Amino acid sequence: MKNTPHLSDPDVRIPVGGAYLHGDLHLSPETPSVVLFAHGSGSSRHSSRNQAVAQVIRDHDCGTLLFDLLTQDEEIEDHATAALRFNIGLLAQRLVAATHWIRNRCEPDHLKIGYFGSSTGGAAALVAAAELGKEIGAVVSRGGRPDLAGPAISRVESPTLLIVGEYDEEVLRLNTSAFKKLECEKDLKIVPAATHLFEEKGALQIVSRLAAEWFQEHLETGVSSTRIAQVIP
Repeated sequence: MKNTPHLSDPDVRIPVGGAYLHGDLHLSPETPSVVLFAHGSGSSRHSSRNQAVAQVIRDHDCGTLLFDLLTQDEEIEDHATAALRFNIGLLAQRLVAATHWIRNRCEPDHLKIGYFGSSTGGAAALVAAAELGKEIGAVVSRGGRPDLAGPAISRVESPTLLIVGEYDEEVLRLNTSAFKKLECEKDLKIVPAATHLFEEKGALQIVSRLAAEWFQEHLETGVSSTRIAQVIP
């Protein structure tokens, strides 16, 4: 019998090779789905922005797992070199490992899984989703770098939502180009007057709502659509 995680476990350990990744898991036996977070460059599971988004997702009846993509030793190395945070292949494999861990550990067996990626984590989420195929029910990228997913982006089958700030001009350009390469169900939302970190008043709340609704819709009902739009607060 697989173990059912506690509703709140702020320090789960996910094995990767001979080391562990630390995570913050919120999941109950009644929760039909869980969203795994892939944080961005130089960030961690403690990111206040991702924690805020995670809370709204949980309010929409999805579990969440925020975890560090690097081990503690790797974090020290990356702090000095900034090299590992851009190793999309490594980050994607860590996300795949966490996916297998949560699925092997949890009841029910039909648990639906989604990915939420930010910055370089958005690319890692897309690469991992391309590898796992229909096992991943939905992907959301917040201010992400889907261009760094390379050729894997055209193999993504999971419904994918890209969220970008209107004033994050270079990232918006990169997301618009990547959006055209996605061959799955997809959507691109542009948050008005928002910059890369969505620090403007109300911007992160819009991001949280869009992400939560995307996961709620696709991890439960699977309704399909392909569209590009600007969000009205």
